Amino acid sequence: MAKNKNSHGLSERTSDIILVVITAVVLFIVAYPLYYVLVASFSNPYDVYAGKTFLLPSQFTLDGYKAVFADPNILTGYANSIKYTVIGTVFSVAMLYITAYPLAQKDLPGRKALSLFFIITMYFGGGLVPTYLVVKQTGLINNMWALFLPGGVGVGNMIIVRNYFQNSIPHELIEASEIDGCSKLKTFLRIVIPLSMPIMAVMVVFCMVAYWNDWFTALIYLTGAEKAPLPLVLRNVLIRSSVSASQASTISGGFAELNKVTEMIKFSSIIVAAAPMLIVYPFVQKYFEKGFMAGAVKG
Repeated sequence: MAKNKNSHGLSERTSDIILVVITAVVLFIVAYPLYYVLVASFSNPYDVYAGKTFLLPSQFTLDGYKAVFADPNILTGYANSIKYTVIGTVFSVAMLYITAYPLAQKDLPGRKALSLFFIITMYFGGGLVPTYLVVKQTGLINNMWALFLPGGVGVGNMIIVRNYFQNSIPHELIEASEIDGCSKLKTFLRIVIPLSMPIMAVMVVFCMVAYWNDWFTALIYLTGAEKAPLPLVLRNVLIRSSVSASQASTISGGFAELNKVTEMIKFSSIIVAAAPMLIVYPFVQKYFEKGFMAGAVKG
């Protein structure tokens, strides 16, 4: 029996091999830089820059991680980042649902005007100084809610969630629940939310990554090392080490060693900051893919 061929005359086996090869190449291009940083964080930085590090660490060392965790604020930064990420994610996902679900209802009065209002905010904003003044006048300076309230609703994410509600949850099901006596709130809690877990997983990942990596907002609105999130703490550690290395240039033999530590801290800081998100992502990956594709359909 002849082998099945596609329109271009290639057998299915040949097509599969080509796709596997292309996927492997893309995976290597995407994954290797992160792996390289991981390997470099355990290597002598001079060997890294000399090109001696490729697949395995060269002159294995933990000095970079020791220098990072020697800062007493690291554990506090971890605790703060976890707190800010959890609270911010819950708040942002709740706000996305509160705004997206009503806008998904075609019988909502003023639906188009409200949608336009949200879309305008994607292209026009007051800027950093006016936003800071608003936050200051509302008494949120040095308050963790300054990290959440100004940007609590990501309009791009809200549009994705709205499209998911429109395309993936049958309107007839909602009507049936209301006919059976469910209020709109009970329908939302018992029907809509359970059916929208895939898109919720997507938004949870988006919000978690955004809040976990956010250091600039904390730099503007929070004061004191005791409230700094992990990325801001790592930034301060790197800045201090760079300044020390610069100052050591006037000391005989001091610059080379301090510069070496600075380079190791750069690689170690990336791994320390990225590790929690890399650990969490596999648990929500299947929901992430399903929900993102469903929510991306134009509605």
